[in-house]
Amino acid sequence: MHERARRPLPWQGEWPVIGAVAAGGALGATARYGAGLLWPAADAAFPWTTLVINAVGCALMGVLMVLISEVWTAHRLLRPFLGTGILGGFTTFSTYAVDIERLVSAGRLPLALAYLAGTLLAALAAVALAGTATRALLGLRRPA
Repeated sequence: MHERARRPLPWQGEWPVIGAVAAGGALGATARYGAGLLWPAADAAFPWTTLVINAVGCALMGVLMVLISEVWTAHRLLRPFLGTGILGGFTTFSTYAVDIERLVSAGRLPLALAYLAGTLLAALAAVALAGTATRALLGLRRPA
């Protein structure tokens, strides 16, 4: 007789991860929405708020990844809650895409292209610099 495979209990499977991502995402998206209300961009203006949000979120992701992969033994729900949830909800590709479309529609193609490239470069630089700075502050060596 073959024994039937047992399903994990709800708190042992993926449901806690989904819950952590959802709770973190709600917090991150709320923070992003609040930043947009505090620092709105005019229709045809450079969308500084979204660029700063994405760069700050990427910098925080760089710090988080060093801490949870090189310093701490993190609880299994910490990375989904903080990384995918809060920082994933805080940073925004959809608003970035809408901002580019809005600038193109307003006839501001050079500004749209500058924003397109500038956000990508700022995000990549932010995650790399924050990770490097975190390692330096903690006296860690970059993993091989």
